[in-house]
Amino acid sequence: MEKKEQLYEGKAKKVFRTENPEELIVSYKDDATAFNGLKKGTIVGKGVINNKMSNLLMQKLEKAGIPTHFVKELSDRETVVKRVSIVPLEVIVRNIAAGSFSKRYGVEEGVVFASPTIEFSYKNDDLGDPLINDYHAIALKLATEEEIETIKKYSFAVNEQLKAFWKECGVTLVDFKLEFGRLSDGTIVLADEISPDTCRFWDAKTGEKLDKDRFRRDLGGVEEAYDEIMKRLSEHI
Repeated sequence: MEKKEQLYEGKAKKVFRTENPEELIVSYKDDATAFNGLKKGTIVGKGVINNKMSNLLMQKLEKAGIPTHFVKELSDRETVVKRVSIVPLEVIVRNIAAGSFSKRYGVEEGVVFASPTIEFSYKNDDLGDPLINDYHAIALKLATEEEIETIKKYSFAVNEQLKAFWKECGVTLVDFKLEFGRLSDGTIVLADEISPDTCRFWDAKTGEKLDKDRFRRDLGGVEEAYDEIMKRLSEHI
């Protein structure tokens, strides 16, 4: 597959056109950002880990009946994906209070919810990705009611699959962000990535953070945490 001109560069990835109009090549970078790009840095080897982890987990989810944009891995950093038009909603699934949820609602980090919760934010950097509800999303024509129901169904299914898998790895899946896209025929599929950039992973025994929070909060040991979570994944996938 031939990589043609670059279509897009985001905080963590570059996207390239291919000879197939329905497929793109995604290239993962080592750049790290936090707080809507206010904090910038580099996590050495992150691009390789995020690429490989996303691909392995998306293939696992496909087997469980959740459609994704994954096509094939080309190299350590590059993957072929189906071309989608991204639904401008970030979907956050939470099993345990942490991060912005704890700050926003005054809930201590580590409080386990009776059942998973879901929230949407409007994917718009200029507005700071504000939280919105289903009715706002429909009013803004970001998605239809049917699409939102499909996205919720898939998001909770992803949570069940990943929570069980990471438990086998000795890891607690605290929360994570998903993005979905529409194929050319309108089918909703899981897109973007599943990685330590987009998930909160805590060691099940020690509570040690094994994700991007180490970068956000200046905890140190960022590369080591990414390496450790990848090692556990590789041992159990």
